[in-house]
Amino acid sequence: MRVDRLFRREELALDPVDLARLLLGAVLEADGPDGRVGVRLVEVEAYRGLDDPASHCYRGKTPRNAVMWGPAGHLYVYFVYGMHFCANVVGTEDGQPGAVLLRAGEVVEGADIVRKRRPNARGNGELAKGPAILTSVLGLAREQNGVDLTDPESPVRLRVGERVPAGNVRTGPRVGVAMAMETPWRFWVDGSPAVSTYRRGGKRRQVRPAG
Repeated sequence: MRVDRLFRREELALDPVDLARLLLGAVLEADGPDGRVGVRLVEVEAYRGLDDPASHCYRGKTPRNAVMWGPAGHLYVYFVYGMHFCANVVGTEDGQPGAVLLRAGEVVEGADIVRKRRPNARGNGELAKGPAILTSVLGLAREQNGVDLTDPESPVRLRVGERVPAGNVRTGPRVGVAMAMETPWRFWVDGSPAVSTYRRGGKRRQVRPAG
């Protein structure tokens, strides 16, 4: 896979729905004490701000969600269920909240490091499958909240990858949200073994290509 350069901040200052599509195929890389891990993003979810009931910013700005208000290109990391961290790429213009949750990826660098962190993974597709697992294999936690993904000196960086063709992108409802459950702002690469299996009650929703 050819990865040319880091994203520039202005490229990431998009509506979260547009940013989510852009991030598919991008590579998130993180440096740790045991080496570098790189993950190609294959599943993401968009969250807006004051108009999105499922967003952390829906009720306004707080110390917890402050990073989500910009500027674009920073990493928003939060703790959930008292045990896991989840990571997001902040988008939109500075002062307008919005971010994209990173749900799953394919390991493209540092696979030996990842296998030590995930010794029970069943095959390569399981190495970074799910938002909490993705952050753990990249070594992301509270200390990385707010880092600048566009800075070459940052310990966590976001690189432009090979763009995923629109015909290979699927979209459907977000996972595990209590509000706006039917909003189809989850995007994934069709056929990737790292993408989550979506399960819901009632009639199964038909997915469609993003275009």
